[in-house]
Amino acid sequence: MKELIRFIAQELVEHPDEVEVREVEAGSRLELRVADDDLGRIIGRKGRTAQAMRTLLKAAEGGRRGGFALDIVDPSESGAE
Repeated sequence: MKELIRFIAQELVEHPDEVEVREVEAGSRLELRVADDDLGRIIGRKGRTAQAMRTLLKAAEGGRRGGFALDIVDPSESGAE
């Protein structure tokens, strides 16, 4: 699933080399980070792009129980870990 989200994100952003997808909780949560100026492209107008990515993720899971959650991390908060 990480590869699917990475591929989609890299196609949407201006800085594909800065796309990072991590599996935060094994088998249940993915975290997507992009360059600061690409955040709007990933979220989209009224969150539609982000929601579409979550829908595709759910469809790719094939009805697996629980499924993956997708978190889009604000780049300005990246140093706060």
